[in-house]
Amino acid sequence: MAYFSPHTAETTSEGNRLSLMLSYGGWERQNFAEQLPRLLEPMGIDCLRVGSAEEATTLLQVRPVHIAVIDLRIPLDRTADEPGGERLLKILRRQDAPPPTVVVRPRPATLRGSTRGLSSALREGAYTVMDGPVKIEPMLEVLRRIVRRHYSDHWSAA
Repeated sequence: MAYFSPHTAETTSEGNRLSLMLSYGGWERQNFAEQLPRLLEPMGIDCLRVGSAEEATTLLQVRPVHIAVIDLRIPLDRTADEPGGERLLKILRRQDAPPPTVVVRPRPATLRGSTRGLSSALREGAYTVMDGPVKIEPMLEVLRRIVRRHYSDHWSAA
């Protein structure tokens, strides 16, 4: 897995590969952001992990991102406890060519909160919203649908 370093602004990418930005704000060791790279990188997808909205913003300045998975719980920066996922959604939406975005949110406590959060994420341009904790199979299915819809069912480096 390629980890993005905001200090060096480099990744271990091969320039013509589909890039998937992954963020995860939870505490579970076995989570989708840890499992996806092992499954997707052999298929030609660069999985770029970011640990904060600040790192994601820097990544977007130096590298194209074709699909983004944004956990709303990621911190604003590495030193803050303040969530930065919603801010990152706004930044993605303002991109010249915003990538299809999967929003991962904490399981809402109420139906009203669920509806409000879903509406907000969709207004910010989310392709889909998933309630955490996210299992790997549903995430793979969502990513497959994105590649089908946005990249004509396959990724071409051309």
